[in-house]
Amino acid sequence: MPLNFFNFIGFPLSFPLLLFLQATLLSDGSIVKTLPGFPGVLPFKLETGYVRVEESELFYYFVESQGRAPFDPLILYLNGGPSCSGLNGFLYQAGPLVFNITDYTGGLPALSLNPNSWTKTASIIFVDAPIGTGFSYATTPQGYSVSDTKSARQTHNFIREWLINHPEFIKNEFFIASDAYSGIVTPVIAEEILNGNEIGAEPRINLKGFLSGSPHTDKLQEDNSIIPYSYQMALISDHLYQSARISCNEQYVIVDPSNAKCLTDLEAIYECIGQIDFANILEPRCDINLVPEEKDGQQARRSLKENQTYNFNSSVQKTDKKFWCRNFVYALSNIWANDRSVQNALHVRQGTIREWVRCNESIIQQTYLYDIRSAIVYQKNLTNTGLQVLLYNGDHDLGLPHISTQKWIKSLNLSKQSEWRPWFVDGQIAGYTVKYSNQGYHLTYVTVKGAGHSPTEYKSKECYSMFERWIHYYPL
Repeated sequence: MPLNFFNFIGFPLSFPLLLFLQATLLSDGSIVKTLPGFPGVLPFKLETGYVRVEESELFYYFVESQGRAPFDPLILYLNGGPSCSGLNGFLYQAGPLVFNITDYTGGLPALSLNPNSWTKTASIIFVDAPIGTGFSYATTPQGYSVSDTKSARQTHNFIREWLINHPEFIKNEFFIASDAYSGIVTPVIAEEILNGNEIGAEPRINLKGFLSGSPHTDKLQEDNSIIPYSYQMALISDHLYQSARISCNEQYVIVDPSNAKCLTDLEAIYECIGQIDFANILEPRCDINLVPEEKDGQQARRSLKENQTYNFNSSVQKTDKKFWCRNFVYALSNIWANDRSVQNALHVRQGTIREWVRCNESIIQQTYLYDIRSAIVYQKNLTNTGLQVLLYNGDHDLGLPHISTQKWIKSLNLSKQSEWRPWFVDGQIAGYTVKYSNQGYHLTYVTVKGAGHSPTEYKSKECYSMFERWIHYYPL
């Protein structure tokens, strides 16, 4: 008798099989001692598993601190997208392993230790959220419908459930870490945790603060900062910038279609920056289509941000420095994570997803609701909570310019605790920092010199140094 299958956002699920899995498999984790591509036994404790939240089974990777696990902080690490897997943070940003791309000649990619892993000094949970990301899956078709606020609620519930299964970490200091798009839900999650603690939700979460890299917070303000940033970085001329600034009245995102002068200036700017890699203006642009957006019959929305479509070619046999592209490194994760031996080692439930992808575009295109356009009000609410906050930008990120982050931080009306100054790694300037406060609340802002979008991917050593100092309450 054939099974009944339903297909939802690209994931064919056998419903009888799914019910069987739910009934027979526990949501607690399993220890991973070896991984395909890494020689020998892993020199750190890795646990993977699922946590059931509402109609979802959220997959996670937990790495116990290689320092003093009973005393080191516990970090929940959220990736951007809003559809990128926790494996993205695990392999490319803050985790203990990285791909060996130097000697890659095809087949299953090899792994090596990351000398700048944040797990050297903290225990980290990398979670596949929102649902449909990575190896996470929903138990009903409706479960795949998610939004910013729903994702924040589910992530909050996830960590409480995870702590129930790991009571030895309940008293550890807890922080939320996020990258890129997840910056918009991070303060929402923090607020939900504090509210839950206040009404007696169990277990109590020992939330001390959060940190966000390339922190998406207010889309309109971020998009509107692209042109001023382009001018500051000498990507457009003074004459063109001044003309657009006046003709568009410094509003470059929502443009009246009858404003011909503004549209002409924007087209000229687009000719100057359209072929630049928005993630890092110093790197080659590859596999990216740049298209203006138009929405609403009465308004023309001209967005200078790219519509990024990554076409990974799993048949690539080797890297060629002459034609190097960062997307090649990303492609290795698709090869590695779709290997059956890898999924078996990670204890992935077979039959729950069709194909693993680093960032699941189908979520964005079909089921994700962007219901928080600005998180500034959440950030403002948290300034009375006594939390510790670290926000950091790469200073070569055109997609989310550092000037937009600095602008909304200024709107919080905090007292400046220290002036803008350089911070150092190995005697060299690694960027610049400034600190704000409001009674017990402290916000540290940092730029990472030479880094692009997701600074940890570009300046691993510097970002680890920044993290290690901040997480243990040392000044940068």
